[in-house]
Amino acid sequence: MVKLRKEERTSVSRGMANRERILALLNHETPDRVPWFGDLDYWYHAAEKAGKLPPKYRGDGYFQLNRDLGVGFYLQGYFAFQQHNPGITFSETISGDQRIRTMHTPKGDLIEVQQYLPTSFSWGYVKHFVDKVEDLPAFRSYLQSLEFTPEYAEAERRKGIIGDNGVVLCYAPRSPFMQMVTTYIGITSLVYLLADAPDEMAEIFDMMERKYDRAAEIAVDSPAECIMIPENLSSEVVGARYYKQYLRPYESKWIKRIRQAGKYSFIHMDGTLKGLLKHVAETGFDVIEAATPCPSGDMTMEEIAAEVTTDTIIWGGMPGIIFTPNFPEADFIEHTQHVLQVMKRKPAYVLGVADQVPPDGILERVGMVAALCDEYGRYE
Repeated sequence: MVKLRKEERTSVSRGMANRERILALLNHETPDRVPWFGDLDYWYHAAEKAGKLPPKYRGDGYFQLNRDLGVGFYLQGYFAFQQHNPGITFSETISGDQRIRTMHTPKGDLIEVQQYLPTSFSWGYVKHFVDKVEDLPAFRSYLQSLEFTPEYAEAERRKGIIGDNGVVLCYAPRSPFMQMVTTYIGITSLVYLLADAPDEMAEIFDMMERKYDRAAEIAVDSPAECIMIPENLSSEVVGARYYKQYLRPYESKWIKRIRQAGKYSFIHMDGTLKGLLKHVAETGFDVIEAATPCPSGDMTMEEIAAEVTTDTIIWGGMPGIIFTPNFPEADFIEHTQHVLQVMKRKPAYVLGVADQVPPDGILERVGMVAALCDEYGRYE
């Protein structure tokens, strides 16, 4: 294993710009080396909240942070539409470390509870809005109110700021099933509701899809070059049966529409992969983003490479934990070199963080990756 000298660790890559690299790959061409694109958003906002963010990186300095570290830019979660709910109101109270949100609908109130976790600078669900059949009339009332309007100004602004360091990506809505899982119901209650009220749930899914189609069309029509369905998919939560029944029809429809618009389709698959990765690749996305291998994930990079036999690009390979003090620096370098050995065999991979650099991530390590790509990521 080669140990990088200190002066090499934050070197900005020479050769092609990050934008050139990613566009070449998306167009099935070969860039000068494996592209490196990382999501720093989690680390950034935790550092900001903790008062540890250098002043020069505040606000739009975030984009300069990416440049200074040699990291291609593509994310920082952005929806190109605004959601409106005429006739629906929300109220919120904070009680200690809990945030309680109440949705007031003509058919009754629904309550959501989230718990703040100070160590991880994040909120976790304690209770979703919907957890029993009796909640469905109020939830239907909320869905009926949904309206969406375009919000493109941020995409245009980002295009000018990002320049040659990346691409403009925005989110389409999740599939109705995954929006239920991640936000409104949770997987356990959703499974029970599908068993206890199958007809009513089928009607709700149909209604959600009609509403979300409008938002997805707005996203596709935006100035963004890449459109992501941010499913947050994990095979330990959603297996092949649910994927084929509920997710694939929605995703296939929008992959086709994205391609017709001359843009690139992404899916965010940041959990476990076994038993599902192959099915997602066969759906036809241009990119499966945030693919997490061992030691955090359940597949090695070699297994991931063998599983995906389509033209789908795999984007990931760098579990967030390896940027933390819990992972020795020598092992961090060795892991990066190993992943690059797999990725440089053919131009079908983007080295990325899977899925984010965590709050205790060591920023110097982020800056080391571009130099490692220069040294070990050139195609064979």
